[in-house]
Amino acid sequence: MAASVDGFFNEYGGKYVAEVLRRPLDELEAEFRRYMADKDFLDELETIRRDYIGRETPLYFAPTATRLLGGAQIYIKLEGLANTGAHKINNAIGQCLLAKRMGKKRIIAETGAGQHGLATAAACAKLGLECVVYMGEVDVRRQQPNVAAMELYGATVRPVTSGSRTLKDAVNEAMRDWAAHPDSTHYVLGSALGPAPFPDIVREFQSVIGREVKRQCEERGIQIGAMVACVGGGSNSIGFFSPFIDQKEPRLIGAEAGGVGDGIGQNASRMTGTASREGIVHGYKSRFLIDEDGQSLPTRSISAGLDYMGIGPQLAALGKSGRVEFTAVRDKEALEAVSFFARNEGILFALESAHAGAAAMKIAKQVPPDKAVIINMSGRGDKDVFITSPVFRPAEWVQFLHAEIERLEAAKDIHDADSMGRIKE
Repeated sequence: MAASVDGFFNEYGGKYVAEVLRRPLDELEAEFRRYMADKDFLDELETIRRDYIGRETPLYFAPTATRLLGGAQIYIKLEGLANTGAHKINNAIGQCLLAKRMGKKRIIAETGAGQHGLATAAACAKLGLECVVYMGEVDVRRQQPNVAAMELYGATVRPVTSGSRTLKDAVNEAMRDWAAHPDSTHYVLGSALGPAPFPDIVREFQSVIGREVKRQCEERGIQIGAMVACVGGGSNSIGFFSPFIDQKEPRLIGAEAGGVGDGIGQNASRMTGTASREGIVHGYKSRFLIDEDGQSLPTRSISAGLDYMGIGPQLAALGKSGRVEFTAVRDKEALEAVSFFARNEGILFALESAHAGAAAMKIAKQVPPDKAVIINMSGRGDKDVFITSPVFRPAEWVQFLHAEIERLEAAKDIHDADSMGRIKE
């Protein structure tokens, strides 16, 4: 199941969109197929991956984690060392380069945790494209470092105030924009979901992760027992798993957001638990957290990148077939994984990636010591300082915020006084 068949992965996938979007989607599919067979395009993409993204990223053996957890050898694929700090740049560069070859001048994107928006903004800055990023108002507030960086790259960040004001609403607004400007604009969808051909496109551009892991393990004689990745929409996981999907081994494990409990509105678990249903949302069929009428249910996760109500269609199909195992990781467990890998390996996981770290910590003893558990560290945790600091050092964080407010107010008073002096002169 390496690629869709007519846009479907068994019963999941498809292209359920208004007529106004069918033409740009059909055009995108044709151009994607053409350029993925074009040597000049592939050579340029490979050069950008090497010189701009910084590929290949390291496959790091974690000796202390291996000793403390017992059982399997623990390895970490350090996607957090890629330019912009996460795996998202792989897909953003690929799609923006494709869009430029197609003659598009304007790029739009949706973002949750901000990493996809950040990567798209950076890719647009490099390739000379206009960039607009839609981001839920809730996510804008909790991911300010990424919002500031997007704006530094020259992107326009548009807060979305409708619905739950999170990722699903940002997707809605981006789709509306694309429908209104299909000739000049390309929508860089950030995860392996949405209407066909997006699941295939995103998986293809992210599969560089899995191909590198496979080659690195072959070169070093590493026997893989299990591979673990976090799963929101599914871009990092499907790229990580891609070269191994049609094999019986290794185990492929997806870590979903278990939030704070099993009840509706307490998590974002689509493949675990009992709250999800099959449905059609955002132009594709998959498993979603929706009610009997197809309306979205509330979700919750400490990680902004994992609280989407749906999952990519290929991962849904792989979960249903049993090829990918899914587990729910609680917020508390993810925070414990952040601390564990930071203190013992000097590696700061993003909260999304920490869900994979936590899942790996649980299964380490299930895998023999002559085999490896490989964690996809899809991003680094710098962006989460506004979320993790109040947990790990609450008193110091409050003190810092108060001091920053006082400093900014003092600076404003000085600026206002200086402005008044100039006016009087």
